[in-house]
Amino acid sequence: MQTNGHISERQLMVLTFLYTIGTTVLIVPSGLAATARQDAWLGALAGIFFGGAILGLYVALWRVFPGLTLVGICEAALGRWLGGGVALLFVFGSFVGAATVLYYVGNFFNIHFIPHTPISFINALFAVVVVMGVRMGLESISRTAELMLPWFLILFVVLLATLTPEVKPHNLQPVLESGIGPVLWAGFSFAGTAYLPVVFLFSVLPRVRNPKKARKWFVSGAIIGGVCVFLVTLLCILILGPDITSRSMFPSYSLVKKINIGNFLQRIEAFMAGLWFVTTYIKTTFYFYGWVAGFSEILRLRRYQAVTLPFGLLLVVFSVIVYPDVAYMQNWDSTVFLPYILTIGFFIPLLLLGIGLLRRAGSKGSP
Repeated sequence: MQTNGHISERQLMVLTFLYTIGTTVLIVPSGLAATARQDAWLGALAGIFFGGAILGLYVALWRVFPGLTLVGICEAALGRWLGGGVALLFVFGSFVGAATVLYYVGNFFNIHFIPHTPISFINALFAVVVVMGVRMGLESISRTAELMLPWFLILFVVLLATLTPEVKPHNLQPVLESGIGPVLWAGFSFAGTAYLPVVFLFSVLPRVRNPKKARKWFVSGAIIGGVCVFLVTLLCILILGPDITSRSMFPSYSLVKKINIGNFLQRIEAFMAGLWFVTTYIKTTFYFYGWVAGFSEILRLRRYQAVTLPFGLLLVVFSVIVYPDVAYMQNWDSTVFLPYILTIGFFIPLLLLGIGLLRRAGSKGSP
């Protein structure tokens, strides 16, 4: 399959950083607060450590199968037919990920900015930009991410600085009131949302020019992204408190409404929505890229661009029906998502790594 160019290790770090934050910064603080209450920030911290182990697994898999996408790894480890079947699970997972993130985008804008606009229209507009980016190729997306990064960092620093006067340290007390169990479970939830979907970036990893140097940049980008989500979660607990944070669908957006500097600088949440627009775009784009590139590789198509338009239409349709309502979405996210993403993002990669190591040991031991 022909691809459009390669990327540098710095571009990989930027992509991984923005991809890790993605929609995580919008939805995770609520789930963490519902599980660990005022210890949600500790759950986010634990999630970063769990994420480090997950990233170690992906780096090891990258070393054992250099130059291969996830589809190629499945076929190399399990054979053409069985491997192709397992690869379809990843391709389908990437499709579902793109559709669910697109739903979050439409739902967010529909609730907070344009309530009288049909969500299907919002999703279609956003999908047009995503499809255009994927059709332009990996190099174009990476350069776009590099251009977006300074704006994201500026807005994020402004967010932290302007919210500092609203901090209420007593909201963190009592620490570990319910013990370590809820904190660990919140950590698993954090890692499942922020780090396990990184497995879909395997569609990008073979396109990096210098894989040896890129591995540390890859891990660094993901860890720094997790730290950003941790800081937002901490601010949500410090300012909103665990009750409001757990009941809010988008607590980090509610957090921005608290900005008030001298009764002059306030009501700037529309500007801050640019933070989440940037990261959500990158996450949706690479979910979609993993889907079309993986599907094209399984079918041995020469160019994945041939399927981007029909798949884009399918993405918009599925994004409208993937969650019948918000209650269904919250139930899926809290009960089904973690086992589902653990299977795709941890257990199957661990199995592939084990098979790769056994085959490598067997080839070294053979005369």
